Amino acid sequence: MEIREKGSEFLREELHRAQKELKLKDEECERLSKVREQLEQELEELTASLFEEAHKMVREANLKQAASEKQLKEARGKIDMLQAEVTALKTLVITSTPASPNRELHPQLLSPTKAGPRKGHSRHKSTSSTLCPVVCPVAGHTLTPEKEGKEVDTTLFAEFQAWRESPTLDKTCPFLERVYREDVGPCLDFTMQELSVLVQAAVEDNTLTIEPVASQTLPAGKVAEVECASANTCALSGLARTCRHRIRLGDSESHYYISPSSRARITAVCNFFTYIRYIQQGLVRQDAEPMFWEITRLRKEMSLAKLGFFPQEA
Repeated sequence: MEIREKGSEFLREELHRAQKELKLKDEECERLSKVREQLEQELEELTASLFEEAHKMVREANLKQAASEKQLKEARGKIDMLQAEVTALKTLVITSTPASPNRELHPQLLSPTKAGPRKGHSRHKSTSSTLCPVVCPVAGHTLTPEKEGKEVDTTLFAEFQAWRESPTLDKTCPFLERVYREDVGPCLDFTMQELSVLVQAAVEDNTLTIEPVASQTLPAGKVAEVECASANTCALSGLARTCRHRIRLGDSESHYYISPSSRARITAVCNFFTYIRYIQQGLVRQDAEPMFWEITRLRKEMSLAKLGFFPQEA
């Protein structure tokens, strides 16, 4: 009995010790479980923070890229505007000769009635016409009557003012649509229709070049490759005329000989487009009415060129 009691007591102590160790292990498991949950929560928070930071960096990079692209676009626009201005100024310089001075370069020629007679030149009056200017056969200058009445057309002026509020080269606006219909279209409507369309497109894109004919312009071996038609036939009218100028369209290496009359018609349209481009670019600092009269003068030049009037070349 004594041995049995001792054995039973020993077993109870072992059981108690095992239960105590099991309780400690349960507590340790619970503690480790809490640590694991805490670590998982921190990991989730860190992952969310990293994703948020990554999205923020991507958004900032996209904003910076958009800003850079906008600045690049604006810079290219300014470059294009400056190149267009330089090209227009080159065109003005090229088209100004002693026999045919460009009035954009010589403002003193805009108002011949207000300027006194110059030394070496005599003033002429037209005795046969009091409305239309005539051409001096010697100097090739257009002579304007001393007194010429003028009155603003309210419809045309209203269309111009509406265009001036937001200048555009869109030919569908009422102002330019009228100019195209009444002046630009007829002035560039040559016999050779296909080439006429190409010339008008080049004038609108400001990519047309007028060059004086010179034998040394190109090497002799290349002349036949790039020159279209003959120097004695106008490529636009198809008529036999002495052609002292030729045109080039865009980056093409082909040249087309043009007669003085065709050159005058193209130049008149180019001068008009140059002026409205200056207005669009904000380079013309004038009130509406002087700008309107200058445009009217340029339209008049297109009409006269279309009717066959052009300066005689020396």
